[in-house]
Amino acid sequence: MTSDAVREPPREAYVWTWLPGQAEPVVAGRLAPTPLGLQFNYGRSYLARDDKLPLYLPELPLQTGLLPLPAGLAMPGCLRDAAPDAWGRRVILNRMFGREASAADPVLLDELSYLLESGSDRVGALDFQASATQYVARGTGSASLGELLQSAERVEAGLPLSPELTQALQHGTSIGGARPKATLDGDGRKWIAKFSSSADVYPVVKAEFVAMRLAALAGIVAAPVKLVRVAGKDVLLVDRFDRIADGDRWQRRAVVSALTLLGLDEMMAAYASYEDLADIARHRFIEPRATLRELFARLVFNILCGNTDDHARNHAAFWDGRALSLTPAYDICPQQRTGQEATQAMKILGDNRFSRLTVCVDAAARFQLSTADARGIIDAQVLAVKTHWRAVCDEAGLGEAERNALWGRQFLNPFALQDYGEA
Repeated sequence: MTSDAVREPPREAYVWTWLPGQAEPVVAGRLAPTPLGLQFNYGRSYLARDDKLPLYLPELPLQTGLLPLPAGLAMPGCLRDAAPDAWGRRVILNRMFGREASAADPVLLDELSYLLESGSDRVGALDFQASATQYVARGTGSASLGELLQSAERVEAGLPLSPELTQALQHGTSIGGARPKATLDGDGRKWIAKFSSSADVYPVVKAEFVAMRLAALAGIVAAPVKLVRVAGKDVLLVDRFDRIADGDRWQRRAVVSALTLLGLDEMMAAYASYEDLADIARHRFIEPRATLRELFARLVFNILCGNTDDHARNHAAFWDGRALSLTPAYDICPQQRTGQEATQAMKILGDNRFSRLTVCVDAAARFQLSTADARGIIDAQVLAVKTHWRAVCDEAGLGEAERNALWGRQFLNPFALQDYGEA
């Protein structure tokens, strides 16, 4: 165990933010443990700024003093959105515990430690620092895809990383999700690189590429993707929609997850529903009717492609300090499926979460859509999947057996189409 691993847990973390149109961060306030959980308060210098904006409303209004935590939460959701998830925590434990990391309990570190140990190029417009006056980015070195892939494989195998590989994989510690990934710069853009896992029993990376490409071809606003080969393995590159190039620097766009929009945490994620998210879209999003239509289209496509992992962290919105707008769709990944019946991670209508198009039609009014409009969206997506299937599978390099295994199981599963009666 390294000396870093036995040090005292941090007593505080300073939250830095990138304001809209700015390429440099400013300190916004302090996050510290209290008997109620991790609570945030804005700094006096931030509240004195003419361009100050709330980090997120209604959670963190611009006022002095410790801000109360939302009911049931141990820390503000908008700050938890910027924390590492399962994969990032594995990498941090590997760095701190070496060979013992595979047996280490993730709760060995507290939440503040994970915030301060993860990379600074995290999703959204926040970062966490030990200092309120000096900003020092973590994980800023360059790394090739080959180095990142090698690092991810060693972490999965429970092997310690060299200092060079540790620095390489630091890039991905603050990106959400449980699968191996890292952040990458290239071609004047920023990407999230998603790798195959040693536990994969089907071509997950290729399947996600196919789903993301078909989603875009079906009219969904989806993040651009590329599929590349590195050391004989597939790597999916997803364009980072939370970054804006500013010369040789980058502006950052604030992002909040649907889990935060719904006022839930991971322990309450099973209560998340498309209905409730639609209610929020109606009242708090810009262009609510277009937002509702897009949200409905994403629900439908998740069912058509077998993505049952559409949990509330896999939906997100931009926050500009005043209003919300949907981010491009991401993490549309067909899930392993052996039988017919399936359910979505989020409830669709009431407690019904069955992965069926008829449930979507029944829920259409919640998205301010008529039955005819809902069926028009569904039929257009089914046609797009059928029309572009072979060409997109060719793009992905899927063999005939691989595409046959996906078709009718993940994509256009009979259970999804049951009783629908396609026009």
